[in-house]
Amino acid sequence: MTTVTPADRDRTAARLLRSSAEHSYDPEVEIDWDAPFVDGLWFVPPERCSLYGTELWAGLSEQQRITLTRHEVASIAGLGVWFETILMQLLLRGYYKQDPTAAHAQYALTEVADECRHSVMFGRMIDKLGTPVYRPEGINEFLGKWIAATGTGPRMFAAILICEEILDTLQREAMSHEQVQPLVRMVSRIHVVEEARHVRYAREELARQVRTAGKGRLHFDRLVIARAAYLCGRRLIHPAVYKSVGIRPADGYRAAMANPHFRETLRWSGERVVAYLDDLDLIAGPGRPLWRRSGLLPA
Repeated sequence: MTTVTPADRDRTAARLLRSSAEHSYDPEVEIDWDAPFVDGLWFVPPERCSLYGTELWAGLSEQQRITLTRHEVASIAGLGVWFETILMQLLLRGYYKQDPTAAHAQYALTEVADECRHSVMFGRMIDKLGTPVYRPEGINEFLGKWIAATGTGPRMFAAILICEEILDTLQREAMSHEQVQPLVRMVSRIHVVEEARHVRYAREELARQVRTAGKGRLHFDRLVIARAAYLCGRRLIHPAVYKSVGIRPADGYRAAMANPHFRETLRWSGERVVAYLDDLDLIAGPGRPLWRRSGLLPA
């Protein structure tokens, strides 16, 4: 298991602070928000669309397929904003108890500033897309509020890391994909560059928290982490997106969840974070069935 000492985390935080000063972006300046979309380009790579290869996909025109990807990237961005809002609350609650002169504490605030810009950026993109705001609801919304208010230790960092690394994998592909709209590619590029620091910070802090947590604590946290994984896998694409192309949400969602192409996309997007959490022994236990239903584990 990876171990991280307090001295290690301050050294890492100092490096991340320097990187933040040298490699941060202002989406208001870096992105041309007034540029029109390019006819014929997609909003996610077509082979990553949840219905790609299905009978429902075969029944759609090319323009309908592009429209569906427009709504799917809005769904991914909406989930990203939702998780980032939770993360900002968690980081600020943690900072309240820390030494403000420590690099680790200062980087937490720096990450909050990054996430503020990212949430504004995603919000502006959703507005530009002209789609509904797709976000978790019902029990998922309640669990998000609960984690934001109570999350500490391993479950705090692991739950956020799952969403961050899934989005990072999807966006690394999108940002260099020539068939994807320039706006989506630029938003993805900015997010990938800055999220690399956040992932490093969260991974090292998670390893430290696991090392110091008791067995009872870890038993409960594994279940919470599994529920977060289930949410990410099952709500990455909101069922309501299918209405945009005249497909009933229940029918579209059922087809997507059974689609081997989309199931492989989910597994691929979670590959890195699943391997890391498994190395920390955070996937074992009663939450494993939720992990399997999430679609993020290998078959």
